[in-house]
Amino acid sequence: MKRRFAAFGAVLLAVAASVLLFVRPADAAVGLHISGRNIVEANGQTFVMRGVNHPHVWFTSQTRAFADIKALGANTVRVVLGSGKRWGPSTDVGQVISLCKQNRLICVLEVHDTTGYGEEGAAASLDEAVDYWISQKSALVGQENFVVINIGNEPIGNTNAGQWTAATTSAIARMRGNGFQHLLMVDAPNWGQDWQYVMRDNAQTILDADTQRNTVLSIHMYAVFNTAASITDYLDRFRSNGWPLVIGEFGWRFNSGEVDHDTILSEANARGLGYLGWSWSGNTDPILDMATSFDPNQLTTWGERIFNGANGIRATARQATVYDSVTPGPTTPPVTPTTTRPVTPTATPTGGSRACTATYAVTGQWTGGFQGDVRVTAGGSAVSGWTVTWTFADGQRVSQAWNATVTSSGSNVTARNVSYNGNLAAGASTTFGFLGSWNGTNSAPTVSCTAN
Repeated sequence: MKRRFAAFGAVLLAVAASVLLFVRPADAAVGLHISGRNIVEANGQTFVMRGVNHPHVWFTSQTRAFADIKALGANTVRVVLGSGKRWGPSTDVGQVISLCKQNRLICVLEVHDTTGYGEEGAAASLDEAVDYWISQKSALVGQENFVVINIGNEPIGNTNAGQWTAATTSAIARMRGNGFQHLLMVDAPNWGQDWQYVMRDNAQTILDADTQRNTVLSIHMYAVFNTAASITDYLDRFRSNGWPLVIGEFGWRFNSGEVDHDTILSEANARGLGYLGWSWSGNTDPILDMATSFDPNQLTTWGERIFNGANGIRATARQATVYDSVTPGPTTPPVTPTTTRPVTPTATPTGGSRACTATYAVTGQWTGGFQGDVRVTAGGSAVSGWTVTWTFADGQRVSQAWNATVTSSGSNVTARNVSYNGNLAAGASTTFGFLGSWNGTNSAPTVSCTAN
């Protein structure tokens, strides 16, 4: 999102939409995929994104944001990453995915360096964005149920916006040629706002370029979309052609002539379209912050509107069904949290050549309660499953857990992998988390890890 919100004015000339035949995309083999106009899960259940953007690459320490966004009702978070061309590089993709999964959020990952390419001299090309995704492939493969890859944020500016079609089809082809099976998301040109209608008029070409028929188009709605008519006309073109679309970014009408957020929210809800508002916190122009200083207890006018207002996130979001079999993680922020106090004893590996290690940490603590994370890492060989055990010495108790099946017998705790995180390549890691209670002392136990 380039921080620009001035209306383009009368110089914008409407371009007639191309009349294109719609070809129903075939379902992808795994994970989130496209069926007709809809995003569906692997089980065929329709999934409608309801969430916000989080500027992770600029605020990597604000990992608590994932839990806070979930606690306010979101089912999706779009995470800003950097390829290293302008920001980053973001080499913590695995940790970001783990945070999404711990908090039962669908993770839309985007490379921000492409913003405004062709007009912004420092921007990365879509081809460079694909290079980044290939470099992070090991963290992404196997996460198709939970992750959408947004190839590049707003990848073309207002200079030669027509180059977007060839650049986007090439990027999609390279992603598929390199084995990515994820649902792909592609942003419009014109800083995401498509006011020259390049994406609208070439939508079928883009969708046909995907051999897996598993791409969703994304429009960013700011000052160009400042009337109900401009919003409904654009959305109508996609609906009439049967093209899958999400509203990947949008702001709010803080001044006359700005984006008509009320119409965006109501139309998205009526049409079953996903939306992801910009943004959680950290904007240089704080008018777009939803939470002041990343504090969920200090929602701004925009934050209250999108989370708690009509057609907002809390009223319309439905959690992805892939998480139905996962023991829930925290759904509300802990009361009066203290400073994070990491505790990291490491397990002695067991299991011979299929060894694993585990590291225990307290990631948040408050009166009577705490949140813990355990990171499991495979040894020199791949593992097909793992079990972590420990004994609490101070009467602590686990109350709920996620990303592992956790059972307790008195002070003894056993955590076993769930279906999607048992297979780890040599040296690869996964993380599970839990909420617990304590009274008086919360010392860290020694953990043991056994691999299958």
